[in-house]
Amino acid sequence: MQLDMSAEELKSALNRLRRAQGQLAGVIKMMEEGRDCEDVVTQLSAVSKALDRAGFSIIATGLQQCMTSEDPEVRDSAQMRARLEKLFLSLA
Repeated sequence: MQLDMSAEELKSALNRLRRAQGQLAGVIKMMEEGRDCEDVVTQLSAVSKALDRAGFSIIATGLQQCMTSEDPEVRDSAQMRARLEKLFLSLA
């Protein structure tokens, strides 16, 4: 299944991923500088949340596409549901 995102959805997902990338660079720098453990863990948590949000956004787009597909084989496929469930649970 190919993910077909609108320009707005793509921009939003990419912004979230770039934000996570910046936060991760901050975590790496904090560790290299020997920063306080609590500060590092707090920032690492922010990275994790940003990645989760981006992933959920991408999966939600895929779910929406499957649900609105005019092809009943795509929309009603048990195999497709299983694949999407596996993707969704991989972020849980």
